[in-house]
Amino acid sequence: MSDMLGMEQIWAVSDDNFNEYALEIFQYQARNNPIYAKYLQLIDQKPEAVEHYSNIPFLPISFFKTHKVVCSDFEPEAIFESSSTTGLNTSKHYVKSLEDYHLNCLNIIKQHFPKIGEYQLLGLLPNYLERSNSSLVSMVKFLMDNNNQEDQFYLYDHSNLAKQLNQRNSKNLLFGVSFALLDFADAHQVDHELIIIETGGMKGRKKEMTKFEVYDQLQASFPNAQIYSEYGMTELLSQAYSDRSAIYSCPPWMKVLPRADNDPLSHSANGHTAALNIIDLANIHTCSFIATDDLGKIYSDGRFEVSGRLDYSDLRGCSLMVI
Repeated sequence: MSDMLGMEQIWAVSDDNFNEYALEIFQYQARNNPIYAKYLQLIDQKPEAVEHYSNIPFLPISFFKTHKVVCSDFEPEAIFESSSTTGLNTSKHYVKSLEDYHLNCLNIIKQHFPKIGEYQLLGLLPNYLERSNSSLVSMVKFLMDNNNQEDQFYLYDHSNLAKQLNQRNSKNLLFGVSFALLDFADAHQVDHELIIIETGGMKGRKKEMTKFEVYDQLQASFPNAQIYSEYGMTELLSQAYSDRSAIYSCPPWMKVLPRADNDPLSHSANGHTAALNIIDLANIHTCSFIATDDLGKIYSDGRFEVSGRLDYSDLRGCSLMVI
């Protein structure tokens, strides 16, 4: 499989050939990923009967916490690990090629910010920096290196971050986790133009807020900022980025599909808020078909919003398998 279909082919995926590639990867993973194969068997799904990507069964995301979700066995170059606000198990994603992951991230972000190479990149990512094996930190550090700049992660050093952002001769792009950006906005004003890419949520540090509430608070302290969001997770090698209305767009090799939040095997939610299923064809060596715990709304053109998470999602994980 890896010789037949690699990242170069994934990056060439379009609407015209998405179904073909999705089915090829599905058949490969159904044969070579023991966890996914067992799941398909237990839900009585025969891979050869699937003819369209919308009918592919999605693996509950909780399996990344309880099992090693890989195709065959390989020596990973990295193991990305999620944060945990509940004290329960963390998700682990075994990455065969860090170079592929980094180039995939670069390819995606350039679709949204073509001139990213002209910016000074900065990171305000506490929680992520305070643990090892964060896919987000790995991505941002690579983007900094790709811009031939020094690492500029500020952790809790808000004063020096404010000084950098207020330098008139620099173009700045700030990656920030939501709660840290709000703390920064409470203490500092930045009048200079900049781009903010917000991500990661509150991580239990603050009350949950809608994207528009977050944007409004940030805009009050950073009146000349353009504010966007990034949607990514440990279990995915690809990301989606929002416009300034908090509506996300996927790269061509990634799709978000709805399912009813009370039925993990369903494939529609009749236009209402739904749980989100994600296809990420970049997950060649793990599983490309994931039933997430996120809730949102999906538009007819494939764009989507994220509105929250399933209640007690960690406690309601699939119990079909004990391996």
